[in-house]
Amino acid sequence: MSESTQAWVAAGVRAVIGAHTQAQDAGRTDEIVALYTSDAVLELPGTDPIQGHDALRAAFKGWEPTQPQLHLVTNTVVTSADLDEATAASDVAFLQRGESGWSVQVTGHYDDTLRRVDGTWLLSRRTTTYQV
Repeated sequence: MSESTQAWVAAGVRAVIGAHTQAQDAGRTDEIVALYTSDAVLELPGTDPIQGHDALRAAFKGWEPTQPQLHLVTNTVVTSADLDEATAASDVAFLQRGESGWSVQVTGHYDDTLRRVDGTWLLSRRTTTYQV
């Protein structure tokens, strides 16, 4: 794969991850779900996998913010890529603003698999792990 193609794939991957983060922190559930393939799987520690748009919509609806929050996603590295599928690893810190100001609630890691569907990069699997 050429360097320009690698850069194009990496930009597409990062754009999806960034759009997901901003939509989640703003509570825009439909925008989040639109970033996933119809058969996508979301894996979180301690829960059964969440699969498909309906299940994702219900989950993210239940997680809509009740106070200001930020997912700070950083250190994203595209770990493999071709023209139709890519994997990426990112670190994340989740912050909420309460009466005392902003505080880190949890840190973790995302392992993402993305597929290109009709020319658009979408998440097909996200595995989240938390760090203590």
